[in-house]
Amino acid sequence: MVRHAQQPGEAPVRTDAPDADILCVDLVRIFKVLSAGGQGVEVQALQGLNLRVEAGELVAVVGASGSGKSTLLSILSSLDQPTAGVAWVAGHDLLTMKEKERVAFRRRSVGFVWQQTSRNLLPYLSASENVAATLAITGAARGAAARRARVAEMLDLLEVTHCAERRPAEMSGGEQQRVAIAVGIANSPRVLLADEPTGELDDTTSAHVLEAMRAVNRELGVTTLIVTHDPAVSEHVARTVQIRDGRTSTEVLRSTRVDEHGAEQHVAEEYAVLDRVGRLQLPDDFVSALDLRERVRLALEPDHVGVWPGQRPTTTSDRSSDHESARVEASVPQNHPGGTASSEDFRDTAEGTETTTSPTTEEEPS
Repeated sequence: MVRHAQQPGEAPVRTDAPDADILCVDLVRIFKVLSAGGQGVEVQALQGLNLRVEAGELVAVVGASGSGKSTLLSILSSLDQPTAGVAWVAGHDLLTMKEKERVAFRRRSVGFVWQQTSRNLLPYLSASENVAATLAITGAARGAAARRARVAEMLDLLEVTHCAERRPAEMSGGEQQRVAIAVGIANSPRVLLADEPTGELDDTTSAHVLEAMRAVNRELGVTTLIVTHDPAVSEHVARTVQIRDGRTSTEVLRSTRVDEHGAEQHVAEEYAVLDRVGRLQLPDDFVSALDLRERVRLALEPDHVGVWPGQRPTTTSDRSSDHESARVEASVPQNHPGGTASSEDFRDTAEGTETTTSPTTEEEPS
């Protein structure tokens, strides 16, 4: 595990802090929005989100517009506070921090890379001056000689030494973002948060910027979380977490394996995320392929859980006869892969495509 030495002036880390650099448990964020009639309407941006990022990991969080990813990043950067739940970043409890600790947390514990250049770099300073300004504010490198050495080290790591004396307007979009990364890591933060870092770049330049972030993660061991709507970002990280409707829904883990012939194979495996009470979200393509709606039927097998489309509700007059037929169907389910199952193997849920299973059971939708 990568351990981070506390920097001078850094906000003190709680002794009861979790080992993970980022930990969210049942995170909820509710906004109150005024409607056209002047009445307040509650909008739930995060609905019990769970996320754990270990020290030194490079993780991408992807999701469509309105999925809750921007709200999550605002909370992790301490720019916003959750309504309920647990949120820890770099050893700090974001729900209990006072304002003084928040300032120290933003200056020294986390680094930021935003989509807009205007939020990353001061337009009237050169690349080297932008990095030096960060060092001067945080006090990470004391003395002019130490600051110059740190500036040169950061620009060299991001391969933008040639931009040292250029102002942002004199750089390309990719150069601006790489300098922004240098600014974000200059104070040796424990966690680097990136909000759509490639959102305004073309595909080729985006790939270069993402590879630069991988290099930073590999060389410095800084825990890195990239929030984006671009699924192509997932190709540059080992772990991708998808957010849907304010919750983490699936994860994709990428790895390299060597087959029996000695050839390398790149493998991507998708997993559904199971929360503490057994809830999971089925992938959209699974739901569409089987036309899953309203409620589904489940069957517990020795090594997996089967999922079948449920039957539509019947009228009140048919309930008695349907109850008897349901008992028969539970013994011999339609389209069952083989054998019989008792009625205890099935449970219905009225939560749409959200299915409740036992937390100790692996799921394999069919």
